[in-house]
Amino acid sequence: MAATRELDQVRLQSKADLQQTVSEAFEPLKERFTPGYAGLDLGATGAIHSEAIALMEAFARPLWGLVPHACGGGESDLWPMYVQGIIHGTDPDHEEYWGSFGTKDQRMVEQSILGLGLALAPHKIWEPLTDKQKDNVYRWLNQINLVDRSNPNNWLMFTVLVNVGFQKVGLPHDQDIMDNYLDTIDSYYLSDGWYSDGKTDQRDYYIPFAMHYYGLLYAKLMEKEDAERAARYRERASLFAQDFIHWFAEDGSSIPFGRSLTYRFAQVSFWSALVFADVLPYSMGVMKGIIMRHLRWWFSQPIFTPDGLLSIGYAYPNLLMGEGYNAPGSPYWSYKAFLILALPDEHPFWQAEEEVLPELKPLVAQPHARMTISRPEGHKHVIAYGSGQMANFDMSHSAAKYSKFAYSTLFGFSVPKGYYGLTQGAYDSTLALSECDEHYRVRRFCEEFRIQEQSVYSRWLPWANVEVQTWIIPAGLWHVRVHRIKTERELDVAEGGFAIQTLAGDAKEQADVLTITGAVLAKMPDGMSGMINISGFEQAMMLYPEANTNVLKPRTMIPTLTARLTQGEHILISAVFGATNSKENELEWLNPPSVEQDSSGKMIIGNIIHNDIFLR
Repeated sequence: MAATRELDQVRLQSKADLQQTVSEAFEPLKERFTPGYAGLDLGATGAIHSEAIALMEAFARPLWGLVPHACGGGESDLWPMYVQGIIHGTDPDHEEYWGSFGTKDQRMVEQSILGLGLALAPHKIWEPLTDKQKDNVYRWLNQINLVDRSNPNNWLMFTVLVNVGFQKVGLPHDQDIMDNYLDTIDSYYLSDGWYSDGKTDQRDYYIPFAMHYYGLLYAKLMEKEDAERAARYRERASLFAQDFIHWFAEDGSSIPFGRSLTYRFAQVSFWSALVFADVLPYSMGVMKGIIMRHLRWWFSQPIFTPDGLLSIGYAYPNLLMGEGYNAPGSPYWSYKAFLILALPDEHPFWQAEEEVLPELKPLVAQPHARMTISRPEGHKHVIAYGSGQMANFDMSHSAAKYSKFAYSTLFGFSVPKGYYGLTQGAYDSTLALSECDEHYRVRRFCEEFRIQEQSVYSRWLPWANVEVQTWIIPAGLWHVRVHRIKTERELDVAEGGFAIQTLAGDAKEQADVLTITGAVLAKMPDGMSGMINISGFEQAMMLYPEANTNVLKPRTMIPTLTARLTQGEHILISAVFGATNSKENELEWLNPPSVEQDSSGKMIIGNIIHNDIFLR
């Protein structure tokens, strides 16, 4: 399995390469099937659902790769095992029966790929079955049409996909439910290609790899039966692509942000679905470049365990940053990206030459995403400055995943390992406040927020009697943070910059760190991260957080500014630096943006007057 874990960068160029990648990555699954083949035992860690459901989830999710693989002509010796698993899992008299349900259930998520399998690969998943076995499959899947409507989000599309599958193989389907659910999905549409995932404040990867992905599947599969909706979904996806392209860097990475990051290369599944649905907002070469570079980036990361299984984590195995619903098989949802394998060999995608990213604005406000996206080094480094996002349920580390000031393709972000002290908290790209007792609070929900190209604003309340107004001002390789704090409590505050990788061993000895009065900089082979106190902070230091807190690198350090605040009103201003390591960028570190105030109190940052920032 070493070849899968450390794929040669020359690989992943052709359809044959992708087919081989699926075959290699799924080879270790063969020894993990349960005796009746209806489950896969991929590990000992738990999730919020039962072990039986976790086994079923692990069985289902590799099908996101196998079904397109088969649709596009690929062969796999896993199919006999999968057919037996489907037969036994849907047989009420078999000991590995997947069971009945009548309300919201994780098995509904997994039913969606079986519905897609009926539509795309009936020769593998349906035609080999006897009439009795087909009846069992239909009855088990049809449960999704009988549950109460308790999933006002992308889950509605699971029911739609199952019914599409029924329709494609000539089974009875519930058209009324499909129409009703698709109308509800339409009610989540905002504008400019953007959905919300239900009535929430989240604008994360569930928009591209769920809301749009399923819509594009529907658009392709139902274009004759429902031409009006198909056209609408294609149009919306094309609009969305013009914003979403800004989330990707030239090396293939995309901005780590939000929940379910363990689904990894599903981040690019939207682009695969565009090609599948014949939607070309950019040239075929640009689309191919985005997809293939992204897959190459991911398969060069240490994301597989030593025995070849896809791990829970992001750029390396890491349970700390996972969600409660991440069972051992959950990460295989990543293979939604391999939908392009359903394309026939003669499709123009396989013939196209990869092209680089098109020219993009260095700074663009995306109000629907509640972010301003910065590309301070062209396509090398992408930063999202956010405000007003938060998960609609209290998952682990939700503030770290949604509410930090900046999210970066180069530096990632960190989640706490504990909640005592700065070392456990790993407070990068945020302002942490404590009542001088080492228990810190950070921005979570915003009382107000504004997204503009030149600044991102939020007003937030870490305590009921502490108000923080924060402005984030992009300034090339720098960004300036301005905090206006009104507090009735004495507070310790710590402002964290970008977390940057340290080397193995003693990080404090091996890191190239410069600390001077009011400033701190870390310079490492892959990047530079630093901070300068402009006003209000007392000390600059390099913080060495607990290992495995950052989603990109297991060992990091965080430039940090600290101060103690008395009761009253305070202004804190810092300049934060983050860039790749080069001689030119070293010179930029020596030239931080100027920060001044005019006579009325308006901020002038880098010769730009910010009319909405009043500090007097």
